[in-house]
Amino acid sequence: MKLRRRSAVVAAGAAAVMLVPAAIAVAHGDGKPADTSLRALASKQGLRFGTAVDASRLGSNKAYTDVVAKQFSVVTAENAMKWDAIEPSQGVYNWKAADDLVAFAQKNGQEVRGHTLMWHNQIPSWLTTGVSNGTISDAQLREILHKHVTDEVTHFKGKIWQWDVVNETFANSWETPQPDGLNADDFWVKHLGSGVLADVFRWAHQADPKALLMYNDYNITGEDGTNVKFQAVYDFVKKMRAQGVPIDGIGEQGHLDTQYGFDAQRYQGDLQAYADLGLKVAITEADVRTFVDDPATQVPTDSLAQFAQPYEFSELLKGCELVSQCISFTAWGVYDGDSWIPGTFSGEGYGLLYDVNLKPKPVYSTLQQDLQAAAGTKKHGPVGSGE
Repeated sequence: MKLRRRSAVVAAGAAAVMLVPAAIAVAHGDGKPADTSLRALASKQGLRFGTAVDASRLGSNKAYTDVVAKQFSVVTAENAMKWDAIEPSQGVYNWKAADDLVAFAQKNGQEVRGHTLMWHNQIPSWLTTGVSNGTISDAQLREILHKHVTDEVTHFKGKIWQWDVVNETFANSWETPQPDGLNADDFWVKHLGSGVLADVFRWAHQADPKALLMYNDYNITGEDGTNVKFQAVYDFVKKMRAQGVPIDGIGEQGHLDTQYGFDAQRYQGDLQAYADLGLKVAITEADVRTFVDDPATQVPTDSLAQFAQPYEFSELLKGCELVSQCISFTAWGVYDGDSWIPGTFSGEGYGLLYDVNLKPKPVYSTLQQDLQAAAGTKKHGPVGSGE
C-alpha cells in the first residue's frame, strides 16, 4: 500500500505504551486464572478478534497452530480462497487447503472470513492469458466471473461468516479515477464496467443469502491524509444500498506505517459514517510496519518505532471498539516471520503481534489491555448476517 509521506514516527502518546509484555492476571471465583487470550477479552464486548492464516502451516507447525487456535475467534484465508488457488486450471478446483481451514475453524469455535471473490490480483493465468490474447471475450469473462463467484460461495455455503466480495477497486491518489472514483485501470472495471460490482454482490447473495457481504479496501478511512477515497467509496456504497444491492458492510484493511503517522480521529469518524449508512464495518487486514535491520530478525532501526508500532495498532483497535457496528478486528498474519511486509516494502517489517520467533511483542499486551479496559462497555453487532 502506498501512503502520502507525513512526519516521522508518531511519538505523542506513544511513551505510554509498555515495552515489556505484561500479563493480565485475573482470577475466577474458583481461583483458576481467567482466559486472557485476545479472543476471550474481545468477546466481553461482543467483538471477534482474528488473524489471516497460512493454511499450509496449520498442523505442520504446532506453535503456529496453537496460537491461531487459542488467541483468535475469527480466521481469514490469507491465500487459500483466492481464485488462483481455488481454480488453477479452468474447471479444475482445488478446495483442500480452504476446506482444511474451515474444518479447523469449526473445531476451534471460530468464524471464517472468506477472502476474496473479485480482485485484480491472484487471478489464474489461464484467465488473464485468455483475456490478453482475445480467446476470452468480455462477454465470456463476465460469465466466467459469475460462475466463479457462484461456485465458490456455494461450495462454502453456511460456513463463511463474512465474504470480501469485491477487493480494492477504487482509485488511490496515484491512480486514474473514473468519475465515480473507481480505478479506471482495474482489470474488472476496465473489461466489465462499474456495474460489475453490484452484479458480484447479487451473485454472492444468491449463492448464500446468510453470509455477510463486504466491500474491502485500504486508504478508505483517510490513511493517505485525505478523505477523497473514503468519499468515493461512501457515495458509491450509499448509491448501491439505495438500489437494493445486497452489500452488508465495509472492510477497512488498516495497513499502517509508522513513518507516516495516523489520524485516529478521522479513521474513527469514517468508520462511524459507514456504520451510519446501516452497514457493518470490520478491520480486516491490520498491521503496522516500520523500518527494520533485516528481514530475518526484523528489529526496528528507530527506537521510537518500538513505541509507535503498538501505539498505532492500539488506535486501530480503539476506533473499532468505539463504533458499535464494528464486528471484527483482524491482524493480517500471525507473526513477523510469515508476514507479507518484508517482501513488499523493502527494508520494512515488524508489523504483527508476534515476532519472528512466534513470541508475543509489546503490541500484544497493549491490545490485551485495551480489550480488558473496554470489556462490557459496548456491545458490537450480532454475529449472524441479515440481523
